[in-house]
Amino acid sequence: MPGKGKHRRPRTSPITRGFIAAGTGGAAIAIPLIGATGAHAAAPSVAPERGVSAAHTAATQTAKQAATAKTVKTYSVTAGDYLAKIAETQKVSGGWQKLYADNREAVGDNPSLIHPGLKLTIGAKAKASAESKAEAAPKKAAPKKKAAPAKPAPAEPAPQADATANEPAAQSADSGYTAPVDGATTTTPYRAAGGSWASGYHTGVDFAAASGTTVKSVGPGTVVSAGWAGSYGNEVVIKHDDGQYSQYGHLSSLSVSAGQRVAGGDQIGLSGSTGNSTGPHLHFEIRTGPSYGSDVDPLAYLREHGVSI
Repeated sequence: MPGKGKHRRPRTSPITRGFIAAGTGGAAIAIPLIGATGAHAAAPSVAPERGVSAAHTAATQTAKQAATAKTVKTYSVTAGDYLAKIAETQKVSGGWQKLYADNREAVGDNPSLIHPGLKLTIGAKAKASAESKAEAAPKKAAPKKKAAPAKPAPAEPAPQADATANEPAAQSADSGYTAPVDGATTTTPYRAAGGSWASGYHTGVDFAAASGTTVKSVGPGTVVSAGWAGSYGNEVVIKHDDGQYSQYGHLSSLSVSAGQRVAGGDQIGLSGSTGNSTGPHLHFEIRTGPSYGSDVDPLAYLREHGVSI
């Protein structure tokens, strides 16, 4: 029968068509799908790595900030302090020069003029300076203008003229004694009478000295005290080898401490106007004991030791 003699095309199975599509034109579709699936599977492995890196960076920055905070502190100036002493006790790398540079705005133009209660920052700018050197080349600093020295002014009234006011102070090389300031002239003399002093008279002699002038020990001896002394401001008292005591008042800063041995001419501080004073000068006394009220003529004492004043 005709129907029996014909060969029928076998029906294609849906599964077969699916394989054909995948094996022919469907290949272009199958490969991207597999690639996309792989990409999505790989994504989670990258994200955690970035998260770990960010966390590590944040932890490192926090540790650095904590370390910096530990190295920075604030110091409050007390009576008798001076920058060299503070730098030594606080172990400031770079000494008093570095301490002054880090606190220039607080201290001002004169590093010798610091006062009790002044707040100094220790360690803050030192770290910043070290980091800046690694990141940028140093710039040449502009020359600083020198401040004009302050004009000396007598702190106490002088009811009578001093015959030695215009005679320069000199040092005796033979005796080891010297005047307390170089080239100084006296203003208010010893025993000048007046109501400005508790004893009714001037217990020492005043030397005209601009603020910041070097003050020297007049002879060899041992420092008895160095610090704040009320109306005398910052003062130094020295016991000399002959048993007499010298006292230096109204200093702006101190360079010695109690128990220290000094020679004639050694710097013990800088002149100023601390305590009960109306202007920069040096108040100088010679005493038979370490305390107020045992004064003797200071100029006569120096002349006995060969100092021409």
